[in-house]
Amino acid sequence: MKEVLKRGITSFVLSSFAGLLVNLIIDIIMNAKGMTGFNSMSPDYVALFPSVTIAAYINVFLYGIIGVTFALSALIYEVEKMGFLIQSIVYFVITSVVSVGITMLLWQLHKYPAAFISTLSGYAVTYVIMTVIEYKRLKADIKVINELSMESESPRETNRA
Repeated sequence: MKEVLKRGITSFVLSSFAGLLVNLIIDIIMNAKGMTGFNSMSPDYVALFPSVTIAAYINVFLYGIIGVTFALSALIYEVEKMGFLIQSIVYFVITSVVSVGITMLLWQLHKYPAAFISTLSGYAVTYVIMTVIEYKRLKADIKVINELSMESESPRETNRA
């Protein structure tokens, strides 16, 4: 339980910091290009709060929630009685509901259908790439385990003869 809590807190901090850093870089670049007063947060999102500062704090907090969701949802891969396909589907559903829901709030995607579709497409493509990489890594791990298992069985069979 302590390790799970540590993983969640670490993911929250890293995701929050990464989101804050990305927003800061966007703001600096856009302001440097002459768009003074540019704010990387959607004006519709900011309007939901009494001040830009509160909107920014909630924005960073929501980035952290996305990170926690991805980190803690990865625990599904440790359930041994579930196949990789089922694990991947459950992971996809949990992470997509949270991250797409938060993204819709932050960017007000329900008001911009093209942006909503491109965000969903980007998420799906990224997820497929991540799943393929994980599947290949899993296969390589299984191959190594099988080779080690074969090596450890060989001496026993030789001793029996």
